[in-house]
Amino acid sequence: MKAVLWQGTGKIGVETVPDPELLLPTDALIRVSSTAICGSDLHLMDGVIPSMERGDVLGHEFMGEVIEVGRDVKKLRVGQRVIVPFNIACGLCDPCKRGLFSACDNSNPNHRMAEALYGAVSGGGLFGYSHLYGGYAGGQAQYVRVPFADVGPFVVPDGLKDEQVLFLTDIFPTGYQAAENCNIIRGRDVVAVFGAGPVGQFAARSALMLGAARVIVIDRLPERLEMAARGGADTLNYELEDVLIGLQERTGGRGPDHVIDAVGLEAHGHGPGALADTLKQRARLSFDRITALRWAIMSCAKGGTVSLPGVYGGLVDKMPMGAAFAKGLQFRMGQTHTHRYLAPLMKHIESGDIDPSFVITHRAGLDDAPLLYQTFRDKQDHCVKVVLDPWS
Repeated sequence: MKAVLWQGTGKIGVETVPDPELLLPTDALIRVSSTAICGSDLHLMDGVIPSMERGDVLGHEFMGEVIEVGRDVKKLRVGQRVIVPFNIACGLCDPCKRGLFSACDNSNPNHRMAEALYGAVSGGGLFGYSHLYGGYAGGQAQYVRVPFADVGPFVVPDGLKDEQVLFLTDIFPTGYQAAENCNIIRGRDVVAVFGAGPVGQFAARSALMLGAARVIVIDRLPERLEMAARGGADTLNYELEDVLIGLQERTGGRGPDHVIDAVGLEAHGHGPGALADTLKQRARLSFDRITALRWAIMSCAKGGTVSLPGVYGGLVDKMPMGAAFAKGLQFRMGQTHTHRYLAPLMKHIESGDIDPSFVITHRAGLDDAPLLYQTFRDKQDHCVKVVLDPWS
């Protein structure tokens, strides 16, 4: 089959590799019909997430048709069209039973590697996202093996196109969970969203769906801010005005009630802190650049929530914990528990509340993936979201 591969820091390639096979009786094989490049894939491209190996198949946003199932798979049938959550969950362990699917105890065979970096317990496995998270082949390919096939894949209702449902595999639930974590008081609360990339776009629209009185999106790229404005958000360009002053002016001096950092570990910014972060990350002295996180903490109103859907990879410094403590802020964060959002968000799509395809700016085949990874990373050609057709 044809697949998109990690070939070293900054190097993405497309090669022919062996087709996947069923390894366990609970597996299924999927013929991928649509897949996408995620902003967190760029962290892999840039080499800031450890444990990638040359030849790893990338991609964790994908969907397609079931072509084979293991003997113990009871809920899926060959021929069904499914979306597949980016995180892998067994459905049987204590975290899964509590709905904490991204914290699955049984889906990461390399949990000891993750525990050495992050502590006594590990998160679950992820498709196409390093050996730290299980070393699973990703979905930017023509076929993919899906473990725990009775737990993850979700059958797509008739009449919905790929582009309407593809983003339920990651970025729509990720944005929604980020907004849900804010415990928004309907008709009262103001929510600020740092980053108008795909997750930020869905976080902003989700906050409005959940009743936010106002959403303010912060970015520097006019096309992304325009997309957010079309979804009902106010906007702030941090290259044209001071972020902290601008948010105070827009909220009567108190700051936003809740702040969502949809940027993560490769945040752009300006000032001494941002410059220091960039130099330390390039020298591999630090995993993360936390400009957006600093702004989130400093801008948030007293008693507010800082919600973090943006990916962070390791240790951070120069974090304004004193400000967080003094204001009594709450932090909510982590990989999305995608599985629990599939049914309710699918209903929003079916009812016409939202058409997630609004975020797509580029469509191509797998052969164009290396170029489009660079286009997306470097914010060229007004690129917000790339969808790939493996059979184009």
